Amino acid sequence: MHNLTAPFDAPIDHAAPLAGAADARIFAIVNQKGGVGKTTTAVNLATALAAVEKRVLLIDFDPQGNASTGLGITRQNRRVTSYDVLLADVSVAEAAVPTPIPLLSLVPSSVDLSGAEIELVEVSGREFRLRKALEGVLGAYDYVLIDCPPSLGLLTLNALVAAHAVLVPLQCEFYALEGLSHLVRTVERIKRSLNPGLEIQGVVLTMFDKRNILSDLVAADVRGHFGDKVYDTVIPRNVRTSEAPSHGKPVLIYDFRSAGAQAYIHLASEVLRREKAHRDQVRA
Repeated sequence: MHNLTAPFDAPIDHAAPLAGAADARIFAIVNQKGGVGKTTTAVNLATALAAVEKRVLLIDFDPQGNASTGLGITRQNRRVTSYDVLLADVSVAEAAVPTPIPLLSLVPSSVDLSGAEIELVEVSGREFRLRKALEGVLGAYDYVLIDCPPSLGLLTLNALVAAHAVLVPLQCEFYALEGLSHLVRTVERIKRSLNPGLEIQGVVLTMFDKRNILSDLVAADVRGHFGDKVYDTVIPRNVRTSEAPSHGKPVLIYDFRSAGAQAYIHLASEVLRREKAHRDQVRA
């Protein structure tokens, strides 16, 4: 995929060893509030990681199926979905489909997933369904990204129980910090009771408008509360980023020179640096 990465002018840490030398690292991309750039972040971060030759699986875990649409997978081609993985004991390997991006596979979503919250209530071990489903494929990938629905229900709970780390897209708006605090408390509860290894890998500020003083105030407030958990990279409001999903393409493919595309390349670089620091800490 060097023809894709050649024009990128943001640094990527090629020196970092594969995250999945043994097993994939699993990220849940979570925010209980909709419209914060969560799916856009999932699709474009997955694309950026694949562009530097990481083997990536993106799981569309939102009944709206926007991540599937954003990667050009039509509804007619979503024959086996994340719903089937969660409730019909279909393997992840069977559900995963290739995307137009080399090294990036997708488990698509369908509207059937909207009923999963109710169906899971009666299922034994309902919080662990996704974790168990992923066990058989982790050696095939370096990173698994889970695009969660905008809620903290059983679907998101399954993602958080399965994940090693959480990535939180946070819109630069007035109530952002209040919602983030609630999410952090949820992560801490899951860490205590269901997934002791879960951590917040980082918070990414999205929809940043440099013309709006509120964006600066929110960014400063979030950094003041969460310190180095907040990525240095900020994702700007960008027309090309908004247009890309309607063409079934990540913005990195749609217009790699745009401010949005370059920001996601910088974000991928930061994620890889943090992953390398995590591995070094574990080895020490």
